[in-house]
Amino acid sequence: MKRIGIAVGSLAAAAWLLAGCHSSRIEATVENRTGAAITLLEVDYPSASFGVDALANGADFPYRFKVQNSGAMKVQYNSADGRSTHTATGPTLAEGQEGRLTIVLLPAGKVEFHPALSLH
Repeated sequence: MKRIGIAVGSLAAAAWLLAGCHSSRIEATVENRTGAAITLLEVDYPSASFGVDALANGADFPYRFKVQNSGAMKVQYNSADGRSTHTATGPTLAEGQEGRLTIVLLPAGKVEFHPALSLH
C-alpha cells in the first residue's frame, strides 16, 4: 500500500512539473494547392523564418515555431520555372501565441491564412 502511495505521489508531482513547463508553440502547415510545384518557399514571422527549397503540388510542409516578438507574417515563393515571385502578408503574431496555423498557397499567387491561435 505504501508503494502505491509513493507512485501516485510521484505521478502527481511529475504532472505538476510538466504543467508548469509549457512552452508556447505554433504548429504551422503550408499547403501547396497552386496546381504546380513551387520553389524557394520562405515564411517570415517575428524574429525568424522557415522554408523549403521546393514543394510539389499537393504537398504539405509542416513546421513548428515559437513567436518571440510581435509582427506580421509574410510568405514568399517562386513558380517552379522561376519566372514569377509571389508574396503575401499574413496575420500579426504576438509573443506567447500558440495553436495551429494553416497557410494555403492557391493558384494565381493567392494565399489564405487560417489561424487558430490563442495567447498563452
